[in-house]
Amino acid sequence: MCPMSPAPSFGELPLPVDLAAAQSAERRIAAYIRRTPAREAPGSGLWLKCENRQITGSFKLRGALNRVLSLSQGEARRGVLAASAGNHGQGVAYAARLRGLSAKIVVPENAVAEKVAAIRELGAEVIQIQGGYPEAEAAGLRIAREEKLTWISPYNDAAVVAGQATVGLELVDELPFDDRRRNWQIYVPASGGGLVCGVGLVVKALAPQVRIIGVQPRACPYLHAHLRGREMATVVETATIADGLSGSVEAGSITLDMLAAVVDDIVLVGEEEIEEAMRWAARVAEEVIEPSAAVALAAARRDGVRGTERVVVLSGGNASAALMARVLAGG
Repeated sequence: MCPMSPAPSFGELPLPVDLAAAQSAERRIAAYIRRTPAREAPGSGLWLKCENRQITGSFKLRGALNRVLSLSQGEARRGVLAASAGNHGQGVAYAARLRGLSAKIVVPENAVAEKVAAIRELGAEVIQIQGGYPEAEAAGLRIAREEKLTWISPYNDAAVVAGQATVGLELVDELPFDDRRRNWQIYVPASGGGLVCGVGLVVKALAPQVRIIGVQPRACPYLHAHLRGREMATVVETATIADGLSGSVEAGSITLDMLAAVVDDIVLVGEEEIEEAMRWAARVAEEVIEPSAAVALAAARRDGVRGTERVVVLSGGNASAALMARVLAGG
């Protein structure tokens, strides 16, 4: 186990989330989440952090819980609203039900039916709109303003990022990152950046020699472009099986400030690599993962080098039955 220590300075300006905030989030949400295992997949040299086994099937519960449990009485009375491709919505709905709040979740028209059904079963009102995630997020922000609801971003919120950072705290506790004879790399799915920045923040504070690698589908490489100095507006997005990673990042997001400080690189994977990673997870590791989780596994399997210990955050397991059947059949 790595000893706890103060967060280092990552630059001239303080980051919007620090180690103390992550530790506070861990205390706040510990009673309501599962501490997921970090297990070594047989004969692979890969360590898997199994957030696909989380209560709502995704790491998103952590950030949503920390935000909702942190709301002031005034914010809570107004009710909450979020936009989501599915997993963040489930997390917000679960957290709202836990605290006895009303919740509205805006989802895109192509949201996975099982995820939408799970949001409704958790007691939230679902608003389904035409278009993809960017349209859902725009509609959600507008509705929140008009109805004076408390907006809960899936990534552009310090309390949400601090909640996601608890994945990193568990990893530091579970794996021997302080063994300097071993070269560690952690592969994390990336979209808005809440998870990869949260994990990166904690790990860089407690085990700075560990490399943090964010992974995106080649079809929507927004953070990949940003990290390389390109305007995200120049990215042309195409369709991806990884529905939870589509869409650009809100202008001025706190994750954009954090990215260069706590993430070593962002790499890209193709659609066939994502599907092959899902098959490998099911057949070799006996883990059901959704495409948005499979991106990190695909990169770790492809890019691993001899002498490197690779850790993969399996961010979620909410794949539809029809999709899993198709992928496992090989096409």
